[in-house]
Amino acid sequence: MASKEKMSHLAQSKSFVNSFNDNHDCIDSKSLDCISSPKVWVEAFGCSANIADSQAITGILSASGFEIAKPGEKRDLNIIVTCSVKDTTEHKMISRIKALSLTGKPLIIAGCLAKTETAKLERLFSGASLLGPRSLTRTVSCANAALQGKKSLELEDVDGREKLNIPRVRINPIVSIIQIGVGCMSECTFCQTKLAKGNITSYRIGDIIRAIEKDTKDGCREIWLSSTDNGCYGFDIGTDITELLKKCKSIAGDFRIRIGMMNPMYMRSLKEGLNDLLEESSRIYRFLHIPVQSGSERILRSMKRGHTAKMYKDVVKSFRERRPDITIGTDIIVGFPGENEIDFENTLELISESKPDIVNCSRYSARTGTPASVLEGRLATELAKDRSTRLHQLAAEVTRERNRQWVGWRGGIVIDEIGQNFVQGRNYAYKPIFIRKGELDIGSPRLGDLIMAHVKKYSSRALEAVVLS
Repeated sequence: MASKEKMSHLAQSKSFVNSFNDNHDCIDSKSLDCISSPKVWVEAFGCSANIADSQAITGILSASGFEIAKPGEKRDLNIIVTCSVKDTTEHKMISRIKALSLTGKPLIIAGCLAKTETAKLERLFSGASLLGPRSLTRTVSCANAALQGKKSLELEDVDGREKLNIPRVRINPIVSIIQIGVGCMSECTFCQTKLAKGNITSYRIGDIIRAIEKDTKDGCREIWLSSTDNGCYGFDIGTDITELLKKCKSIAGDFRIRIGMMNPMYMRSLKEGLNDLLEESSRIYRFLHIPVQSGSERILRSMKRGHTAKMYKDVVKSFRERRPDITIGTDIIVGFPGENEIDFENTLELISESKPDIVNCSRYSARTGTPASVLEGRLATELAKDRSTRLHQLAAEVTRERNRQWVGWRGGIVIDEIGQNFVQGRNYAYKPIFIRKGELDIGSPRLGDLIMAHVKKYSSRALEAVVLS
């Protein structure tokens, strides 16, 4: 699963959860003798699933009598939800964990790194407790042990389908991240996420619908359906993502759904149903994230991706033919072991032909325990950097071309970010559109407000608009 490195300070959220199912093993309402109301700092890195996990961790602790620390406040316990998708990400995680450990406060290392690099973390941070990505229902017992100076290792897969019943504290009050499952069915040779999260466990549609209904009643305007791979959602329980989306159409409220990442191998069977849903329902953002990883058939086989470059291009074509304005994102790994110049040129050709709106580029890095980590043919660093630069340049040209087509567009955007000098909203195609505060003549908009915008400028990253009077 690809991810964009990002830290989220959950303590900044103003939403609070006050109750939790008494039957969960993780609940321990006894206060520690030394701390009547322990204050905990939680931060997270990585993908939307990691952010959702950190919101659940915060929600569990809040519901169990813990106080969530705000930035700059003293805390009794630090929790970091980690990402292990790349070696550069791991280095950042280790650096941040070191900084937290130097505070002298008890530390819990959660997330993918806790599961995939257990031995390394125990060697470097011997006193830290570890909490796996499928062990969140052990959060409170792990926190209590850490506060008592006891090391706790909670790495077994115990959550099952319980994550949807865990209370959550949202970072952004209008964005709800709903995990619809965990794990996947793929065998990608480069991916450490599979080692951390295992095989697919899909959550029941009824439970997902109830979670969405609750969050929309709380005022959420964006619902992100997240998992390791939404493309294989439901295959273990006799359903799929299209059936889930059909059920979502009947939920009352003013909101839109963003579909999370789906691998191309599953899109062949899903594309017709998804195309129909995107045409029929304004409830779903016209946005798809379809990671291809390479344009070389030979490299894709070495990656064990389960799809071909042609399959990816055919899927993109099928959606663009019916919805030319759809936003499509993809991921590319540059410098996979054995990649030659022809392989790389095939990747450039694929990007030029399919013209994705978003291209997440990353250089290959060997991850502990993955089959690709022992492959021969590792590229020299300078060659990998050169190819990465060339891909970034092409991607910028393609995304600028796609964004240029939106100049002159007029329509509604829902504000989901407010900065010091700008506000940003998303339109029906999930395009980020920002308005400079100096251009606002409608007062101070709030998160979730609908604003009518007129796009005037564009770049490879975003669209700039003014408010329609």
